[in-house]
Amino acid sequence: MREVDGRVTTQRRYYLSSLPAQVDRFAAAVRGHWEIENCLHWVPDVQMGEDRCPVRQQNAAQNLAALRALCLNQLRRDQQVKLGIRGKQKAAGWDHHYLASLLNL
Repeated sequence: MREVDGRVTTQRRYYLSSLPAQVDRFAAAVRGHWEIENCLHWVPDVQMGEDRCPVRQQNAAQNLAALRALCLNQLRRDQQVKLGIRGKQKAAGWDHHYLASLLNL
């Protein structure tokens, strides 16, 4: 249940599980799943447009996914600029010195 601006809404999700019917244990399993989803998939999907990529030929999709992962790791490790991933991407596009430092050149 959620309340926004005085309006209460309810959403239901249904899950299949072999876990015993213990609310705390089940809630932890569901939260753990969504934590993984948010940490591993959300940033490449939203910040780097992975789902919109039309490349499907042979190994090209896997190669681009590996390059995106490499770029995300570099952006996350960077301590020079105090911005989010999107901000660091833009900063690298605008500032060639910052881009070179990300690439360790």
